[in-house]
This record gives sequence, C-alpha cells and structure tokens, in this order.
Amino acid sequence: MKEKIIVGMSGGVDSAVASAILKEEGYEVEGLFMKNWEENSEFCHSEQDYKDALQVCDTLNIPLRSVNFSKQYWDRVFKYFLNEYEKGRTPNPDILCNTEIKFKEFYNYSLDLGAQRIATGHYVQTEGFEDKIMLLKGNDPNKDQSYFLHKLDQKQISNAIFPIGKLKKKHVRTFANKYRFANFSKKDSVGICFIGKRDLTEFLSNYIPKKTGYIIDEKGRKLGTHHGVMFYTIGQRKGLGIGGLNNGKDGGWYVADKDITNNELIAVQGRMHPALYHTKLIASNVHWISGSYPTKAQLKAKIRYRGKEKTCSIKKLDNDIILVSFKEPRFAISPGQSVVFYQNNICLGGALIEYPQN
Repeated sequence: MKEKIIVGMSGGVDSAVASAILKEEGYEVEGLFMKNWEENSEFCHSEQDYKDALQVCDTLNIPLRSVNFSKQYWDRVFKYFLNEYEKGRTPNPDILCNTEIKFKEFYNYSLDLGAQRIATGHYVQTEGFEDKIMLLKGNDPNKDQSYFLHKLDQKQISNAIFPIGKLKKKHVRTFANKYRFANFSKKDSVGICFIGKRDLTEFLSNYIPKKTGYIIDEKGRKLGTHHGVMFYTIGQRKGLGIGGLNNGKDGGWYVADKDITNNELIAVQGRMHPALYHTKLIASNVHWISGSYPTKAQLKAKIRYRGKEKTCSIKKLDNDIILVSFKEPRFAISPGQSVVFYQNNICLGGALIEYPQN
C-alpha cells in the first residue's frame, strides 16, 4: 500500500514541484490549499493562488482540498504580531506561522484525512543521525529557509518531507516548465504574506493608532518627528524624513534605539556609528531541534533571515535565557527577531532576541 502524503499547496512553483517529485517517487499524493488570511485584494491573491494550485493538481491528476485556517492564524500569529509591534519590537510572523499553522494545524488536519506524513515546498533537508532527525540547510544558499523552521521539534520534522530541499531554484523552475505548470515563471512571494507590497506603517496603522513623537540624536537634540516608535526598526534608514547634517558628509541617519516610555526615536548618523553595533545579545524562548543543548563551544548564528552567519558562543543564564557573544560586532540587533544557530549545514535551533549588549 502506498504511503499517503498531503502537500501544502500555496499556488507557487515550489509546492507544485514538490508534489510532482513525490508522485514520481510513487507516493499517493494529495494537495491541500490553506487560506490563512481573510482578504482578496491587490495585495492578497488567495483566489488566484488557489486557481494556480488547482491547475497543478489537475495536471498531476491528484485531488486538491481547501481549508480555512484564518481564525487560527489570527489568534495565534497575527495577534502576537500586533502585540510585539505595540511593544516596540520587530517580530517575524513567518516563523510562528510555520510552528502554529503549517506544522500543527495543517499536519493534524492531514492526519485526519488519512495522511501518514505531510510535505511542503520549503528549501530545507532532513537527515537521520543516531536517534535524532536533523534539519539541514537547503542546497540553494540563496533560498535556504531553515531560519524560518528553527522552532520545529523532532516530531514535526520526522513527519514532514521536503522534496525540493536538494534542488536549486533554477532547477525547480525547469522542472515546473517540463510539467507545463502554469505557474512555472510565477514570481516568488516576498515580505510578510498578509502585508504584501503595502507600506508597513500604513498597514499597521489600521490596527495600531499612530502616536506622533520626536526623533532625537544621542544628545537629545530634536531632529524631526515620527508617527509612532512601533513603526520603526533598529537599523532602519528609509522613511525617517531627516536629512544629513554637515551637507550630508557624515552619512544618512539610522534608528539606533527606541524609547517606548517617552515615545522617542533615537537616531545616529552614519552606518558605521558604534551605537548600531553590539557584540552580545540576550535571548529567550530557547529551542533546540534535537531537544538538548549543543555540545560545541562555538557555533555560527544569524540574527536575521538575510544576515550572514557569524561565529558565536552561548552561555546559559536560566532555563529559558541565554547570552550570545559574537567574535565580531553585529549591526542592528533587533528585539523581537530570532537568533538562529548553525553547525556547518545543520540548523540547531534558535531563540527570541530580547535586547543587545556590549
């Protein structure tokens, strides 16, 4: 009897090719389209995405089901997203979406439909080592998504298949073209899924009231005004609305800190300003994919998805609190983002950044 796999179909090329590969390998494959956001506009294309997923499934002659997880997404992901911004932090909802929706709601729903395992179009790989399953980076360094999956546990990754993790993106598109999928050239989705190409401040102001305050420099000198400190990110340059002093010779202005109590944004001039760099950070909600702390004294870590991995060491301060020390200063360590740890191509886990230190 064939093993039944249900693939999370997004309407994109990655999940389409994942489905095709699994069918070629002899699995019984079904598709499941998840609607996680109640909106259909120029920014959210769920209706077109569903049509694209349906065309893929028709081509492969596999069934496609649809399920609405928008309430679960609102309660477990979006509320958290807003709450973090209200605190002046910079959350990454895609990480929580994976743990709470794709690898919990989607997984449980698929089991109820008779699936043995689920599959997604993520660019990651898994590999068994002794009695553990390791999460590995995808083979395409430009598409690797292990950062977003660092909070998965042993049960979640052992019951999931990632068919395209070994492929480069260009090969995925070639594969899709061979199958004549209509979405073979469809652009990858970028940014936060429910925001799309909208201005972040404009979107957030629908849920969080604007609160005008001052932008000041390190000495307290007023440089301009802002619409609310929660709408800005540490290290942000664009959108401050203040020009350079000294004819701009010292460079542009960057957000270095946020004073939530006084509703003030602290800005410094020049990307190399020391206030933008720190060698340490405190992080909470520590999670290790293997279930135990790593034994290596030195690891590599990312402090944002597109950031570079840098050598670090970890000191356990409490059951759920760690001190991460880097060999080199890191630019714009942002509370609310995740620090994710690696050993070679193995994603070990990660933690939630609370604040930077020197």
